[in-house]
Amino acid sequence: MMKSKSAQKIKLTSYDDLFGTNEQPSGEVVTSVPINLFHAFKDHPFRVVDDEKMQETVESVKKYGILMPGIVRPHPENGYEVIAGHRRWRACELAGLDEMPVIVRDLDDDAATVIMVDTNIQREDILLSEKAYAYKMKYEAMKHQGSKAEKNTADLVGETAGDSGRTVQRYIRLTELVQELLDYVDAKKIPMVIGEKLSYLKHQEQLWLVNAITNSGMFPSKIQAEQLKQNSESGELTEGVIYAILVRKENEKVNVTISAKKINDYFPPTYTKAQIEEVIYMLLDKWKQEEREGGLADAENTV
Repeated sequence: MMKSKSAQKIKLTSYDDLFGTNEQPSGEVVTSVPINLFHAFKDHPFRVVDDEKMQETVESVKKYGILMPGIVRPHPENGYEVIAGHRRWRACELAGLDEMPVIVRDLDDDAATVIMVDTNIQREDILLSEKAYAYKMKYEAMKHQGSKAEKNTADLVGETAGDSGRTVQRYIRLTELVQELLDYVDAKKIPMVIGEKLSYLKHQEQLWLVNAITNSGMFPSKIQAEQLKQNSESGELTEGVIYAILVRKENEKVNVTISAKKINDYFPPTYTKAQIEEVIYMLLDKWKQEEREGGLADAENTV
């Protein structure tokens, strides 16, 4: 039986054609999904701010659409959890679009976390706190995955952004700061290296430091941060000690010259140079100890 020519021309519309899907060069399918089905990634560390850059993205979306599809995974309750594309999602909302092109992947929590961090970590406008929490999430995910690579986990975490393992660890330390101190780090009022030292202070000690900064208007230097850390480790850090350290001016290095005639007024003629130096150093050590004990006592009395 011969098929009619009209029947040969009939082409059934596929499911993908009906729902607007197409295939990426990687072989993954891009699907247009209603944005009201999206859920933000749990504990997503990167801000989505309606700033000037967002407005530029919105204008681009209005003119050209979404050029790079987002990455989502099925949400356990309903819809999809966004892994990569939170800013594009927001831009679609502001542009009045109802749908957004995405690639749907079936990913576990660890794999999804690594992708979420890697697709955001190289942005130029991210805050130190965002990078800190992102690195912490990726580090924990990769540790859970049990990477078998020769490099240690911290080194692997920083590869995407070109950061060393030591730098990654320093960022992660920042997550131990109370929010007020972390805000100061983001605002560059406290440098990262100082923030790392302050992260070793106990929670209550950090709150005392926040109060001291607020009341004095002074921020700890690197030397003062080290002093705070050492006092915390020895169990000697109180609110009064924090104030004393914070307001104490760091001594500038000075050269002091004492004439031989002046020194001879205090020592017998029989003393040698070595004996004189020994006495001077002994007296200076004693003075230093008395100053330290006196400073701590004064600090305690201010509490």
